Amino acid sequence: MNKRIFSIQRLKIKTKFHLALSAVILCLGLVLGIIGTHIAATELIRENKERGKVLASNLAYRSEEPLLAMDFLRLKNLVDEVQKANPDLRYAFILDPAGRVLVHTFEQGFPVQLLDVYTGQTSVNQFSSMLLLTDQGKIYDFAAPVQIKADQLGTVRIGMHRKRLEEMIKWLSLWIFGLTAGTTILALAVASWFSSRFTNRIKALTDSANEMVKGNLSVYSAPEPKRHCWEINNCQAVSCPAYGDTRRRCWYITGTLCPFYHLNQDEEGDFNCLNCKVYQENAGDEIQELAEAFDYMAMTLDQRIKQTQQAEKELSRQKEVLRTTLDVTPDMVALQDESLVYQAANKAFCSYFQLTEADILGKTDFDIFSEYQADQNYHEDMQILMTGKPLSKEISVSQGDTEIWFHILKVPVYTEGRISGLLLTARDISVIKQYQERLVQSQKMEDLGRLAGGVAHEINTPLGIILGYAQMLLEDVEPDSQMAADIQVIEKQTKICSNIVSDLLGFSRQNQTTKTEVNINESIEEVISLVEHTFGLSRVQILTDFDPNIPDIDGDKDKLKQVWMNLLNNAFDAIQQDGYIRITTKLCAHRRRVAITVTDTGAGIKQEILNKIFDPFFSTKPVGKGTGLGLSVTFGIIKDHGGRINVLSPAPKEYIKEIPNEGRPAGPGTVFLVELPLWYMELPEEECEELGLGGAQS
Repeated sequence: MNKRIFSIQRLKIKTKFHLALSAVILCLGLVLGIIGTHIAATELIRENKERGKVLASNLAYRSEEPLLAMDFLRLKNLVDEVQKANPDLRYAFILDPAGRVLVHTFEQGFPVQLLDVYTGQTSVNQFSSMLLLTDQGKIYDFAAPVQIKADQLGTVRIGMHRKRLEEMIKWLSLWIFGLTAGTTILALAVASWFSSRFTNRIKALTDSANEMVKGNLSVYSAPEPKRHCWEINNCQAVSCPAYGDTRRRCWYITGTLCPFYHLNQDEEGDFNCLNCKVYQENAGDEIQELAEAFDYMAMTLDQRIKQTQQAEKELSRQKEVLRTTLDVTPDMVALQDESLVYQAANKAFCSYFQLTEADILGKTDFDIFSEYQADQNYHEDMQILMTGKPLSKEISVSQGDTEIWFHILKVPVYTEGRISGLLLTARDISVIKQYQERLVQSQKMEDLGRLAGGVAHEINTPLGIILGYAQMLLEDVEPDSQMAADIQVIEKQTKICSNIVSDLLGFSRQNQTTKTEVNINESIEEVISLVEHTFGLSRVQILTDFDPNIPDIDGDKDKLKQVWMNLLNNAFDAIQQDGYIRITTKLCAHRRRVAITVTDTGAGIKQEILNKIFDPFFSTKPVGKGTGLGLSVTFGIIKDHGGRINVLSPAPKEYIKEIPNEGRPAGPGTVFLVELPLWYMELPEEECEELGLGGAQS
């Protein structure tokens, strides 16, 4: 049974319609045929009885006078005439009141059994009928009394054979069943056409659904309207979204210029579109409405998918832009969720920890940092997540001998009004810190210079008086006397003090500066020519690499020569013997400044004093070997020219080069880097990349 039900369920709906409609039509045809045949047979029998009654009554009426006259011949003619006029009349006879047969139509003799048909009575006093079964078939026997008022003259009986009636019933039944069969066939044809039309429309919907499953959303299953809304309304509103749309109904298109017509229920409960002539002409049955709704759904879904795809493309593009932006920024950027698990990290973040992005994503600080640092970060991060207050701090991290400063900024990330994560940025501010230290150092030297200038200015006058009186006394004493020798000592020490004062005035830039066009290469060569021989006695070479494209700068030639002299003397003192001093000049990129480097192969400068070498009166030389003002004066002169001086120690390997046939010098060496602006230009804030000033001090 279940197997049969399953087989029926798998039948096509078209076949089911055919079977169901055929069964219904056949059953109705059969029932109608049976009922029609029964009714027709019943009516024919009833009509036959009525006819027999009429014939018997009419024969009885016509037999009154012959009975009164006892005219048997006439009676005989009556019964023969009746039999002759009715082919299905089997017999007819007339009885007298005593039940004797007066006339009859039997040719083979009267069957006396007919006299006892009505319960043994030979005559009846009222109309009667009875169906008789004879050896010649079924015969309806009708008996009608012949009466004149209350006197009964006799009885007329006729017998009508049922064969003709049965043939008529049979013939009528054939016709009824024939018509029923024809009607049934016609009904089946109509039902087949209807079911085919119905199922074809459903099949069109199914095909459209299959196309949608395959991704084709440009399907249409509803028929195209015969006349469109702009044709019905004779509308020329080309700006209307429904204008020119041949596949959809206007009531499914939003933003049309017929805002009063839409399939929504108004305040009175009526649907506005029901009164629209466009809707009245184009609206269809439920299947068409279903197909229109299906097409509208496919179109809407197609639009949504395209919008989603467009949004995905835009989101992907923005993601790539964001990823590129994060990767190119030198700051470290990372995103953690509310569980402090890393969800994103840029290239700088990965490079700093020497990890890949896959190594960081899904991890926490306890997987990346030390346990102490991770625990500190955890408490800071939880405080931000709970309070929503961002954190900004500066930390220093030691990497070998280098100290790196970071500015850490942690801000909460909100999603739909709640904190969903944490954004971390870390910027390397080591250079800024160095600039800050340089600024402090510069301000300190500015103050020291101002103080030294004031003191030197006050001392310079009495020194001049002492020197003048000492020279006057020398003129008054014997040249070879002890007095003259003492006064010469006073004169010599006074001159030394005067030179120191002069240096102090130079450091404080209170000496007058005269700027002219200066050829940097020539000024350096002039200084080299003065010291080259002396340095050579201690086997200290001076190597040069000058850029011939350097233009003249605006500067004080004598003061700049003093700078080169101080740098060369410091380099020589650092080497003492057996080494070299390399001097290079270079025109930096963008042609806005000149860079001069002075590199020695000496013992270098200790890191702890690297920040102090430009301080006034700071010297590592033995007592009496220097005043500690050389680099301070050099710093002041360079700054007075709008330049900048830095020092690197140990010198980078690209500055210390091997000398052919002599091998690599001892080192580690020191390199001073001087930058001077060209004419009518200011020194750029960014450092000259060709010099490699990372970690420089000034």
